[in-house]
Amino acid sequence: MRFVVLVLSAALLFSCRSESQNQENTLALDNGNSSTYRIETVVPELSNPWGMTWMPDGSMLITEKGGELIHFKNGQKIFIENLPDIYVRGQGGFLDVALHPDYANNGWIYFTHASREGGGDGGNTKLIRAKLDGNKLTNIESLYKAMPNSTKGQHFGSRIAFDAEGFVYFSVGDRGNRDVNPQDIKRDNGKIYRLYDDGRIPDDNPFVGVAGAKEAIFSYGHRNPQGMDVHPVTGDIWTHEHGPKGGDEVNIIKKGANYGWPVISYGVNYSGTSFTDKTEQEGMEAPLHYWVPSIAPCGMAFVTGDKFPQWKNDLLVGSLKFNYVELLKLDGDRVIGREKIADGIGRVRNVRIGPNGYIYIALEGQGIVRLLPN
Repeated sequence: MRFVVLVLSAALLFSCRSESQNQENTLALDNGNSSTYRIETVVPELSNPWGMTWMPDGSMLITEKGGELIHFKNGQKIFIENLPDIYVRGQGGFLDVALHPDYANNGWIYFTHASREGGGDGGNTKLIRAKLDGNKLTNIESLYKAMPNSTKGQHFGSRIAFDAEGFVYFSVGDRGNRDVNPQDIKRDNGKIYRLYDDGRIPDDNPFVGVAGAKEAIFSYGHRNPQGMDVHPVTGDIWTHEHGPKGGDEVNIIKKGANYGWPVISYGVNYSGTSFTDKTEQEGMEAPLHYWVPSIAPCGMAFVTGDKFPQWKNDLLVGSLKFNYVELLKLDGDRVIGREKIADGIGRVRNVRIGPNGYIYIALEGQGIVRLLPN
């Protein structure tokens, strides 16, 4: 195995927004207690590992965006057969994967992928569940399919999480149609959805009974959420999402809440021109934290277990743009500090905590590595 010694480096000043104070705060990073860690390659030679999870025996399931599902077991890659029809375009493809919380008894595995289902050109994000029988998927069930399809290649969202009550949440980005989709609860896209584990819509979802509404919606006004995890203490659903040029966000998801895209944002168009002069508005949720410039966040995980006690319950966020993992130091729901971890490692597509408590990082064009304390 390949070992690399990394020294956690100091980050520069950064801006964050306190949800309660609703103002910009500039925090200096404390760089006085850097520690040394090593990185170990776990799964080599992957193209674009988007999702990863662990089976009860410690083996891994890995989705490749290009349309493959890999069972990594005993050091070997087993390519799973009988996959659904996957629409691969731009940011779309085979996306996230998560085990049901009661997997040991029911065997259900949940996936998001881009799908052509529903007619028309292009595709959109779909949530399914299936079972693994040897080297193939069986019992594939469609749970939700965002519509309409689009040939645009951006903003499929895709992350999956289960809360303590067993509800499944998943994200779908605005599919590149910011002026129509995110603010309209009668349309899919730019939303966080909540379902029962079998795909039924809960009666207490916020827009059940609203004429024409997509009743699976739990929150709206999102751009492209590619990070989602459950806070280990509060049980709240936390997400992050890509801004345009600037304005990446971390949010705590609230029932029926509007997260403002594109009415409020700390970002600008990629050309540098402005599309809004508002960073707050009544009835819209301000971000818990935001980045300017953008780091292009992808994948996130709260630190649990006992391998990194100094980071317990803090938040890890992968950076596609700047090739590192960011540690957001938390005090409750306030960001009080920031550190770079594994700086220069490569484009981070996902970051998760394994059942052994180590930090696993999925890297485009490389594979999956893990961070271990010396």
